[in-house]
Amino acid sequence: MTYYLYHIPGKKIGVTRDLKQRVEEQQGYEPGEYHILMKSKNIDFVSEQELYWQKQYGYRVDEIPYNELKFNNTNMNINITEQTTTFPCPVNKLKGQLMDNIGMEWETEHGKLSVTSNTIDWIMRNVQTSKYNDQRCYVYNRAFARFYDNNDPYNGKTRTGGILTDFRENGVNMPKSHFDLIRKWASERGLYEKGDPKTQALKLVEEVGETCRAILKGNQGDIEDGIGDAVVVLTNLAHLCDTDIEHCIELAYNEIKDRTGKMDNGTFKKD
Repeated sequence: MTYYLYHIPGKKIGVTRDLKQRVEEQQGYEPGEYHILMKSKNIDFVSEQELYWQKQYGYRVDEIPYNELKFNNTNMNINITEQTTTFPCPVNKLKGQLMDNIGMEWETEHGKLSVTSNTIDWIMRNVQTSKYNDQRCYVYNRAFARFYDNNDPYNGKTRTGGILTDFRENGVNMPKSHFDLIRKWASERGLYEKGDPKTQALKLVEEVGETCRAILKGNQGDIEDGIGDAVVVLTNLAHLCDTDIEHCIELAYNEIKDRTGKMDNGTFKKD
């Protein structure tokens, strides 16, 4: 592991493991706006140098050295169960700790999970505050593992190679699909925190009914609106059922991809 001691002139001196994520994307500085004072694989040495140069330049000196921060002694002290991975901090402090633990991996019942620039985005969209301790938060392992089915966590591509839609969030380019945007919208409005799969299932029936009425009336605008609304509801319903719509689509496609049959009175009938 390499640690970088960086200097943003007139602002600060700090240490990070990932300059691009920490300094450029999170703090918003361009490569020419900061300098690398040194790099080292020795966390104790680079931590001493950080405090020394903070004093030399007259910046605020960190109260806790970098090597004594809880999440830098080892990987984050996460708690892993069959269902969840729990992080030892509140949601509003999670992103910074994840950024400082890029490369961290752990095993679950559903496969190996990891912290990368792309999985951080997924974690922050789906993390929930613990019901028992508001200083802790968690994600569902199964849902996290499903993210890997359709996405490369290291380069932001789908399994088939398509680049996900770029979306600007707090000045940072975040790769997102339309499903991601739907989940972000729902999460911001508390649908996942307070929602109920049963009510979403009823909502789906309502949207399908409206789509059917639009088809019978031949109203193209209402047809498109109804189909779109149904997809939104299905996306949220999948999330509330501890999975994601991409995984459900993949399961369905794998089921039908080799199916044979013929059209009969406007309907495909399998052999």
